[in-house]
Amino acid sequence: MSMYGGVLKELLGMFLGDARLTGAVLCLVAAVGILSWSAGPFVPGAILLIGCLAILVEAAFREARKGAAND
Repeated sequence: MSMYGGVLKELLGMFLGDARLTGAVLCLVAAVGILSWSAGPFVPGAILLIGCLAILVEAAFREARKGAAND
């Protein structure tokens, strides 16, 4: 049972390791979910793609600045 607990702990740590990144993605998905009720299928998909890429780039730049500040 400890192996399953260790795997679960690692998965949870992987997804909750960066709270800002997790919160931003959850907010984006919620906003796109609400938008998908009134828009066609391509608009929310495009917003989700562009939004996730923007969040990923922002997180990478933030980590790079934090790494450069520690040097």
